[in-house]
Amino acid sequence: MNEKLEALNQEIEKTEKKLRWAQQEEKRLTHQAKALTRKERTHRLCTRAAMLESYLPHPEAITDEQVSLFLKLLFHKDSTRQLMEKVFAGNGTEKEGAE
Repeated sequence: MNEKLEALNQEIEKTEKKLRWAQQEEKRLTHQAKALTRKERTHRLCTRAAMLESYLPHPEAITDEQVSLFLKLLFHKDSTRQLMEKVFAGNGTEKEGAE
């Protein structure tokens, strides 16, 4: 009976060790997924900001507030909203680089 109890206790310890390892692995993978998501977002933000800056005259001389105001004014226009709906719906006929 004692041997059986000892074997069960060893099995419990072995299983608990596996559980701790799996929990650590889950934490590691969750952290890795968050880091990848963060890197992806950072890349997207930098890419899109560079696109915006390429259309601004003398971007180094323009303040963040001026860019923000310009974007607010631009995106509140009905014509801009309609154009965005067309482009993002895949129905836009505008080509890249068109001004």
